[in-house]
Amino acid sequence: MRDSTRTRAVSLRMAERGESSDEEPTIAEDVVVTKYKMAGDMANRVLKSVLEAAVEGASVLNLCEMGDSLILEETGKVYKKEKDMKKGIAFPTCVSINNCVCHFSPLKSDPPVCLTAGDLFKIEMGVHVDGFIAVVGHTAVVGATKESPVTDRKADVIKAAYLASEIAHRMVVPGGEVILWTIL
Repeated sequence: MRDSTRTRAVSLRMAERGESSDEEPTIAEDVVVTKYKMAGDMANRVLKSVLEAAVEGASVLNLCEMGDSLILEETGKVYKKEKDMKKGIAFPTCVSINNCVCHFSPLKSDPPVCLTAGDLFKIEMGVHVDGFIAVVGHTAVVGATKESPVTDRKADVIKAAYLASEIAHRMVVPGGEVILWTIL
């Protein structure tokens, strides 16, 4: 049985039982694209604010709380009339330092962790508008600027990670067999 025929048959059976056959919205619908774009724009604005606050001595807990509260503030500005629409934090703000790879979001009861000069830190967060999620992340070094850039081995490692991610992005193509490259 072809997929479209199967779908119609399932829909008819569901209708006979009084069940809903509502299909999930797809990216082909303008409203879906709009919600993804809104979530992405909000996530990028919040990420920028958290990055600006990530200075030497900044508390990781405070940065995480700041990110989460800004996400709630941003999502609270949209679709106010639709009371049933869920929106907000899709992935809590995490700030991981140095050898902590990802997903560090401390509790208030945890010992305080602060950023120090030269720390490599990663920020991750996710925003959703009606279940349409945008997740962002960024890696930076505390205190690094154009006038005072990262140098030596630390710069080499950061550049290598960047180049590896660029290669991975280029390998992902429609119909490609990326799995073969991971095995070789």
